[in-house]
Amino acid sequence: MSDILDLSAAQAIAAIDAGELDPADLFEAYRAASAAEDLGALSWVADAAPADLAALREQPLRGLPLAVKDLFCTEGVPSQAGSKILEGYLPPYTATVVQRLQDAGSSLLSKTHQDEFAMGSSTENCAFGPTRNPWDTTRVPGGSSGGSSAAVAAGLAPWALGTDTGGSIRQPAALCGIVGLKPTYGACSRFGMIAFASSLDQAGPFARDVTDTALLYAHMHGRDPRDATSVGLPEATVLPTAQRLDGITLGVPKDVERDGIEPGVRAAFDAALQTARDLGAEIREVELPHAEYGIAAYYVLAPAEASSNLARFDGVRYGLRTEAPDLLSMYTRTRHDGFGPEVKRRILIGTYALSSGYYDAYYASAQKVRTLIRRDLDAAFADVDLIVTPTTPGVAFPLGSKTDDPLSMYLEDYFTVPFSLAGVPAISIPCGLSEGLPVGLQLAGPAFSENRILDAAFALEGALGFDGSVARKGGAA
Repeated sequence: MSDILDLSAAQAIAAIDAGELDPADLFEAYRAASAAEDLGALSWVADAAPADLAALREQPLRGLPLAVKDLFCTEGVPSQAGSKILEGYLPPYTATVVQRLQDAGSSLLSKTHQDEFAMGSSTENCAFGPTRNPWDTTRVPGGSSGGSSAAVAAGLAPWALGTDTGGSIRQPAALCGIVGLKPTYGACSRFGMIAFASSLDQAGPFARDVTDTALLYAHMHGRDPRDATSVGLPEATVLPTAQRLDGITLGVPKDVERDGIEPGVRAAFDAALQTARDLGAEIREVELPHAEYGIAAYYVLAPAEASSNLARFDGVRYGLRTEAPDLLSMYTRTRHDGFGPEVKRRILIGTYALSSGYYDAYYASAQKVRTLIRRDLDAAFADVDLIVTPTTPGVAFPLGSKTDDPLSMYLEDYFTVPFSLAGVPAISIPCGLSEGLPVGLQLAGPAFSENRILDAAFALEGALGFDGSVARKGGAA
């Protein structure tokens, strides 16, 4: 058999079923690759295969290794959320989504680095150092789930878990040339995810291709009594099979032309639209008049929720404590020492937005914008099946080039945030290269339309023929 790390997850499962591959050999191959990685993608790697790997072989996922973003609690395994305030924290329980995948036969291989508390678009806001893009190690992998996307792209794991609040799965998937799915809000349990913005946070899969994405996602969703916002999905996830897009109408936002897209990204996007036409899709313009206010609304709402959620990190119950002569000083010094600059910035913004006298001017106004964006999308989805955009305005940018310009960093999520605010599902698939780096194509649909999105993405993926093996071979630069 050729290098087993070149197998997709579906191919690995087929090889195991055919008796051509031992799950223990597969796990050890990924474990050895992970232990030797130099991208800064992983925060923890298993010492050995799980003791019950033989039993896992009988489960649907056949014991395949899984990389998990450090935002998920994993019992007895460090879960630090990229923050010094949780350095060395060992949770007493495992997040529901991770437990579901383990119950379906996956094996915990590694935990992945991320922006601190998922606040960032480059994985540079990690207290334990930045992660590098396997296509070009001088560039970022995106964020906040950059460790997971880099690990999958580099062949350190066949698939991985991430979280998406404003684009933290789709943006790094686009910048690393892999597939990333943000499910409908509520499809997956948030129990055991360290909270950033509870009305937006959602778990989702990363994989090399759409089939593997569907395969992993099929075992993630479902209602959880420990998360009051979880509703599951009304139908099972079906592995995609579509070869054409006949009868599918794709909507392109009318203002996508003026939204600061790099020329190479625009060219790849236009070529992908032509491929969709060739497959039988009808392309129409759609109006999303309030989408341009999405970033402004998001950066009021998400920090406001963060300022509440992160109040629990006070030096008493979790992680770091900096001793002081009195309780208030202990709170202050612990947070000063434990939180990084971006987290402090967002807590200050959120607390200000929620403060008496400014609540209506900022938080309430942002909520109204969120409602308008949701109504725009409802109207658009009455006319088209899916909406397509570039996932990001540009390709992976150099490390350090945007760290002093928060607004420029925030605009990385320009195309992803509106769908997060509306709680609808969206996927990013690679659609070409610009400057030798991957370009992402985003497809979004109405709530609970994951099967439709996966089918359309599968048809496009086959026609586009993107080659992601470059990153697994050491990158283009």
